[in-house]
Amino acid sequence: MQSAYRRFHSTETAVMKVYNDLLLAADNGDVSALCLLDLTAAFDTVDHDLMMLKLECQFGLRGVVLDWFRSYLCGRTYRVIHGGKTSYTVHVICFVPQGSVLRPRMFILYVADLEDVAAKHIVSIHGYADDTQLYLHGRRDDMTSTVHRLENCITDVGQWMSANRLKLNTEKTELLWAGSRHGQSSVTDCRPSLQLGVDTATAQDDVRLLGVTISSDLSLQRHVSNVSATSFYTSFYWLRQLRLVRQSLDSESAATLVHAFVTSRVNQCNAILARATKSVTDTLQRVMNAASRVVSDTRKFNQCLTQILHDDLHWLDVTQIE
Repeated sequence: MQSAYRRFHSTETAVMKVYNDLLLAADNGDVSALCLLDLTAAFDTVDHDLMMLKLECQFGLRGVVLDWFRSYLCGRTYRVIHGGKTSYTVHVICFVPQGSVLRPRMFILYVADLEDVAAKHIVSIHGYADDTQLYLHGRRDDMTSTVHRLENCITDVGQWMSANRLKLNTEKTELLWAGSRHGQSSVTDCRPSLQLGVDTATAQDDVRLLGVTISSDLSLQRHVSNVSATSFYTSFYWLRQLRLVRQSLDSESAATLVHAFVTSRVNQCNAILARATKSVTDTLQRVMNAASRVVSDTRKFNQCLTQILHDDLHWLDVTQIE
């Protein structure tokens, strides 16, 4: 249940996993409590001694291999030089080194047994590095029991993090009650909050999960609206700038720039739009249409747009995503 830094896994697969589970629960008439946990400076608080203990006891590293990791992590120092003056030397006893290929992998090894904490409470968990999502399905007439289980799970998660020198930021923890539109109409006025120690996580109408806006009714309208709001301003700005210099660019260079500044915004986690209705995707399609005209160097009414998209550029319509 960890999608970060693994082959064939990404933010898109993480979002699809969680969103699909919420949809299946809604199809069964259940409502889901989705809780997004926030960690403070997670990569910088990895304890070296605990990391070595986990590598040895949990993952079975021994001998020279374990010594390699110990040599890589331990004995590091840092200091700051500014204006010709040097600070005192600090010995680093926690963090995983920045800019290294081992940094992300060591972090997901460090938090791997967090899944066991959620499993003890029969709560679903999915993570992307230090972004952790807990979610639990329940009947609409038994939301109090769902809240109680989730609160107990988060309490144990907080204790696990404290024991592992990580800090759970309960102030920034977000809560969403998700279900079908019909189900939401019956629970809108009675969506309970989570009591997390001295902090309270109040139910929201939508939350942002790895760049994708998930609404309480599981519709994608709010997500598309948010993407369109940034895409229309940013994308059309870049499209106007590119059109001004289009005559100085070959087609390959124009396509590279359009993909970098425009279509990459529309394509982020776009698998979630599979089977979405045309009314939802029309706005994004207009951005793609404008981008295709810049790459093909055609005006709005000069040529059949379908031929440009499909035959010349080999681009799919937004509604054709599978």
